[in-house]
Amino acid sequence: MNYKIKKALISLSDKSGLENILRTLKKYKIKILSSGGTYKEIRKLGFSCIEISKYTKFSEMLDGRVKTLHPKIHAGILSKRSNKKHIREMRKKNFDKIDLVIVNFYPFQNTIKTSKNFKKIIENIDIGGPTMVRASAKNFNDVSVITDKKDYVKLINELNKNNGSTSLKFRELMANKAFGLTAYYDSMISNWFNQKLDINFPETKTIFGRKIAQLRYGENPHQESSIYVSDLFEEELGLKKIKGKALSYNNYNDIFTGLEILSTFKKPGTVIIKHANPSGASINQSKLKSFQEAYMSDPISAFGGIVGCNFKVDKKIAKEMSKVFFEVILAKKFDKEALKILSTKKNLILIDISKFKIKKNCSVRNFNNSFIVQERNKKIFDMPKLKFVTKLKPSKKQLKYAKFAFNICKFVKSNAIVITNNFSTIGVGAGQPSRVDSCKIAVQKVKQFQPKKIKNSIAASDAFFPFPDGVKKLINAGVKLIIQPGGSIRDFENIKIADKAKISMIFTGTRHFNH
Repeated sequence: MNYKIKKALISLSDKSGLENILRTLKKYKIKILSSGGTYKEIRKLGFSCIEISKYTKFSEMLDGRVKTLHPKIHAGILSKRSNKKHIREMRKKNFDKIDLVIVNFYPFQNTIKTSKNFKKIIENIDIGGPTMVRASAKNFNDVSVITDKKDYVKLINELNKNNGSTSLKFRELMANKAFGLTAYYDSMISNWFNQKLDINFPETKTIFGRKIAQLRYGENPHQESSIYVSDLFEEELGLKKIKGKALSYNNYNDIFTGLEILSTFKKPGTVIIKHANPSGASINQSKLKSFQEAYMSDPISAFGGIVGCNFKVDKKIAKEMSKVFFEVILAKKFDKEALKILSTKKNLILIDISKFKIKKNCSVRNFNNSFIVQERNKKIFDMPKLKFVTKLKPSKKQLKYAKFAFNICKFVKSNAIVITNNFSTIGVGAGQPSRVDSCKIAVQKVKQFQPKKIKNSIAASDAFFPFPDGVKKLINAGVKLIIQPGGSIRDFENIKIADKAKISMIFTGTRHFNH
């Protein structure tokens, strides 16, 4: 059912784009109510407007905290037009109907981004705006509510199409957006309090998000997908796409894995990701060598993957990268020559990550009507808790290499085995139901691509070895140091085998499952 709009209430923090709306309301002789800065702006633009305090005959009070919170306003919004009792009560009070509400909220998010003044932040928690929006959205059968200035054009088109009226379909769609906004707004405030009070696991948990892009497709082409930003202080991800096609769900899944691994590198490093697993990773003072070493870890799996670098890509590196088919390259900027070279690759996506930061302390995974939240895995191991359980102890240099291996291991899907030489992976065994199968795959990768590097290599396991078969497989291949959490009832057997083979073994006491 279409309803003619006779009276509109406008209350805006962001007053941009207002003139076109006012011109359309005037065209259809719609009376306007407003207050404060919005009232002044409407008058300044040359349009007639009734001030809310004069309309309600109740002056603003409490420094403007109470102005639209008045029965005449909310009865006008909430009254059912077809309800005889409501009609009688409105007539008795001499209250008019309000048919259109155009509201946006106090800029809470912008305030917390630009100010640390607690009082100022609290005063920018909007009360009257969300209250009017919720009331209007509840009564969408009779009332139109606009909360997004992007919808001004839709409202203008709707009024023109229906000669000053709005359709039920339009009102319902706008109500849906309105409730989404109030939920988003309240969720931001709730999460700000949680962050301020250092509460990671509150009794009620809300997750807010603003859509920033429709993705090319989901995990598979028949699935739709979108990406949202959920951050109190940022409205973008901090990832600047320089060239390339639209990103997919899988692209982002790999990108996030790459970014998390890169965040642990304190020296120039490269990681190559395929299906959310690192196929290769390397840190090296030579940036070119770090890419080459990461790629040589598994050049077959690297095909079609993504490359992440925590440095600026130059001409030499770009030439090497251009020899391989990659979907995405992440870097802290690309120089002009590098961009020329990489731009010749038609479908290659280039992303500048120089402004990206990992800030969230928790990760979320959902299924059906539930979700689980956990702290991010930021630990590698506790140095004082390390146990050097074999007769042969590792050198300080080997311990540094072992730390690198164990760090990469925590990002590989469990069961995970990572074999490294120096500060580069040479074999990765990921996601197998049995640990010995992961050992076999990791060893196979080394023998296939870099067999000479297996000698004196280091193997890291994300969890303990339940049986000695995996340890034997690694030792027979040429591994000279194994770093693992320990904790198996057969630890003594693994230690005995390591001693017999004259290799070192370290127990960290820290498990790194990644499912």
